[in-house]
Amino acid sequence: MDDSKVVGGKVKKPGKRGRKPAKIDLKAKLERSRQSARECRARKKLRYQYLEELVSSRERAICALREELEMYKQWCMAMDQGKIPSEIKALLTGEEQGKAQQNSTKLAKAVKTEANSSNP
Repeated sequence: MDDSKVVGGKVKKPGKRGRKPAKIDLKAKLERSRQSARECRARKKLRYQYLEELVSSRERAICALREELEMYKQWCMAMDQGKIPSEIKALLTGEEQGKAQQNSTKLAKAVKTEANSSNP
């Protein structure tokens, strides 16, 4: 018994379905594989560079915040001893209020920039 079917004037024999495997040139396939590997390595290198830059910028921000914290600790220790640091006197009198605001604004912007850059 013949299981062949006539579809659209053509005789189709039952067998494997789907696309027939094309005869791919082995050299071309190897070259595509090599190119894909090169691109993958390049992407990986860029990703690592980005992460290293991110880490170094965060480390700089941490150092700046630690310095500021240390300055505040020194001020507090001085005030506990009954001494008022000259920086605080200047802030209270308003002489360096503009400078202090600028410094705190710069620091806040740096921290915000670091926070924003961590969310790509």
